[in-house]
Amino acid sequence: MQLFAFIVLLSLIPSLFAASVDVYFGTSGKATKGIYHSSFNKDSGKLSPPKLAAGIGSPGFLALHPKRSHLYAVATSDQGPCVAAYKIEKNGSLTLLNTEVIGDGGGAHISVHPSGNFLLTAQYGGGSIALFPVDKDGRLQPRGQLIEHVGGSRVVASRQNAPHPHWTGYSPDGKFAFVPDLGLDKIVIYKVNASRPSITAHGSAESLAGGGPRHMRFSVDGKFIYLLNELSLSVTTFQYDAKKGTTKRLTTTPALSESTKSEEEFNSSSEILVHPNGNFVYSANRGDDTVTVYQANRSTGRLTVTEVEPVRGAFPRNINLEPGGKWLLAAGQHSNTVAVFAIDQSTGKITYQLDSVVNVPSPICILFNE
Repeated sequence: MQLFAFIVLLSLIPSLFAASVDVYFGTSGKATKGIYHSSFNKDSGKLSPPKLAAGIGSPGFLALHPKRSHLYAVATSDQGPCVAAYKIEKNGSLTLLNTEVIGDGGGAHISVHPSGNFLLTAQYGGGSIALFPVDKDGRLQPRGQLIEHVGGSRVVASRQNAPHPHWTGYSPDGKFAFVPDLGLDKIVIYKVNASRPSITAHGSAESLAGGGPRHMRFSVDGKFIYLLNELSLSVTTFQYDAKKGTTKRLTTTPALSESTKSEEEFNSSSEILVHPNGNFVYSANRGDDTVTVYQANRSTGRLTVTEVEPVRGAFPRNINLEPGGKWLLAAGQHSNTVAVFAIDQSTGKITYQLDSVVNVPSPICILFNE
């Protein structure tokens, strides 16, 4: 009997010590109260019931400090659109350090430089990007730069008559900053001075005419850029020269067929991800409410669609990968849900986990802290 009890105890040990990771949800809309927090079990793929971690207005997109000690959000305060800095406590809760006003409309995206010395925000409506220095204690300093983009491709008149920066990020070595601009049909590239936080104009990458650049990711080896085109629902691959900070446009792969796109009155791409093994790319499709899975050719950067999977939610504004690459999470902004999908490590295809859905009010960003 004692031996049986010992065997049972041994069988329970993995579940008692199952690896878990903190996950935060940025939200937007009248129904939300701020940033929500959950614990994600990497073995079972289950999320704990989300709880409010920080009360603030429309904390849409979130970003982590490289040391994983602080979290930053573009949000709204009594003074208007702002950036908020939080200390991440041991239990996953958030303590507000300070906020700084953006001063040119609301932020659509935010990213922290690998040095941790500054962050960038993209103002879709303002047509600008802003730089905020970050102190050693994680607090924000007042805005250091505001750079206005100029022009518009005017290919899609209702969306491209003016500049609309939509994402900010950095080259793997941190020497350059990249800003896809939906209104310009370009990725605007900046040279980074991390020691005296500032950026200066460096060049641009011409994208697909009328494509509407939204978000982008580097391949795991840094040789390619995968640019998500919101308006055309496609991904354009660029070859990247790390020494020069320049690009060469290669191929464009549709996320959906033309017949599928015509079935919905509104379709647009929202997010793009690269699997940690470098073999797969994922993009989310609003309207069609699906995730497209691509096989990536590691030598050429060419993408091939292998699956289009429903998210079992409405309007997937954001998707993200658990850092180990075993799970994909999809945020349904209009369904107030976050759904979990298991990833086949050999094919990249995803499988819906029926019992792993949680409710979050208007989620538009998923951020893992690992």
